[in-house]
Amino acid sequence: MTETPRSTDTRDTRAPRDTRTTRAPRATRDRGQVSLEFLGFLPILLAVALAVIQLGIAAYTVQQAGTAARAAARADTRDGFLKSCEAAAYAAVSDYVRDGMRPASCDRGLDRTSATVTVTIPSIIPGVGFGTTTKTAVMPKSER
Repeated sequence: MTETPRSTDTRDTRAPRDTRTTRAPRATRDRGQVSLEFLGFLPILLAVALAVIQLGIAAYTVQQAGTAARAAARADTRDGFLKSCEAAAYAAVSDYVRDGMRPASCDRGLDRTSATVTVTIPSIIPGVGFGTTTKTAVMPKSER
């Protein structure tokens, strides 16, 4: 048997490996970044949510004040008693709004009655006031 001569060349004849595919993906180094960005953005989200809720409460209060003014004017034209004007205004609003409501003022004319209701707008942010809303309704006198 004859032996085959061995080469003394120690170079690797295989193709070179692409080292870019064996590195860890870049995304693993950014773990937790999204959580930190969310925590940074969270106060802004909460402020916007509170502003939207407060806007809804203000709109509800304005609507309730208008309802109370119409109810007071309607009651005063039918009954003609000042006490029924105030009672009708208080009965027309919810308990949430009733706490900040001032007594209704009714002004009787010859052919019409006007009622004015003022309600303080409730605030969900402690220490911040949003003022009051005043609504007036005018009803013609009924012929009873």
